[in-house]
Amino acid sequence: MPDRSVTALLTAVMAVSMAQLFLVGALGPLLVAQAVVPRGVLGWTTTAGFCVAALLSLTAGRWVDRLGARRSVVVLSLVAALALALIGTSVSTPALLAALALGGLPQALANPATNKVIVASVDPVHRGAVTGWKQSGVQVGAFAAGLPLAALAGWLGWRGVMWAAAGIALVIAAWAVRRLPADPVPGSTGLPADPVRGSTGRAALVRVRIGRLAAFSFLLGCGIAAVNTYLALYGVQEVGLTPVVSAWLVAVLGVAGIAGRVGWSRRADRSGRAPAYLALLAAGACLAALVVGAAAWVPAAVWAGATAIGAFAVAANAVTMVVVIGQAGRGAAGRDSALVSSGFFAGFAAGPPAFGLLIDAAGYGVAWLLVAAEFALAALVALPLRSRA
Repeated sequence: MPDRSVTALLTAVMAVSMAQLFLVGALGPLLVAQAVVPRGVLGWTTTAGFCVAALLSLTAGRWVDRLGARRSVVVLSLVAALALALIGTSVSTPALLAALALGGLPQALANPATNKVIVASVDPVHRGAVTGWKQSGVQVGAFAAGLPLAALAGWLGWRGVMWAAAGIALVIAAWAVRRLPADPVPGSTGLPADPVRGSTGRAALVRVRIGRLAAFSFLLGCGIAAVNTYLALYGVQEVGLTPVVSAWLVAVLGVAGIAGRVGWSRRADRSGRAPAYLALLAAGACLAALVVGAAAWVPAAVWAGATAIGAFAVAANAVTMVVVIGQAGRGAAGRDSALVSSGFFAGFAAGPPAFGLLIDAAGYGVAWLLVAAEFALAALVALPLRSRA
């Protein structure tokens, strides 16, 4: 069995790297009600961080491969703490967006750093399970934001919740220093030659697959980010839920995402045909988005739709990382992970503003059709990967 403390640490790192996304989404009704940010601008709070994350991801893999996983994990945790603290002190929309933009750095480093830890220190037999658990850390963050932290907002206020989350990030940084092994000297991977890149033909095939995975991740990210950002607000404005109960939708999404990421990642890895699962999961996510949209007429459907999006769309991102780790050489794990993540983050930057514009122009119904279309296109992009699974 893999070291459970390392698995738990990687899960926590992934949770804190994306904490701001879920906190802003879960507390969105409060931010809008208190006129901290207009409804149409709420989507741009996600864009601010993920534009930075997408751009930094183009080079983040090289930083991680050169600096080492432990240094990268510590840096991302410290920057996440700073960003969360600054969000809590923001007194204007520009200041809030600037703090969220700073949070793009830990997002860019998270997958390359944690994947590098897995490739370097986890037995191949256990990598699928560990990857699923650590990717589920993002959904642990969603659950924490949607249930305990959202409830805490009634006592501490939304600013106090942000500061509490910053303190958690500092604890994770200290944990990483104590638990992860020391890194090699900066500028050296400390690893043997990369066998996967050993032949020109094989390297070209890997590049094509990485490009297709990045495109798939972009479309997937567009849909998931819109759901994360607007699901709670949709529950209040269209389904008729209270702000607290609507925040539970984010928690439900998180729990379903944890189960989906762990279960699908383990199954995909053991089957040896992980790429074949991507189109299936994206198609399931398409149907789930339509169910959420139908909740305007059948309110109970919002719970089923949120659960299904977690089980399919959120899980698909974890399976993507299983594919990347399965084909990456030790020295290229950070680079390949970062390139695929850049597509995912670009989707996170583009999805919520488009959703917000459609809400204001045509209502939630059309906006949910956009999300369904994004997932459907992702399924089409993933289909060719099945023949090379």
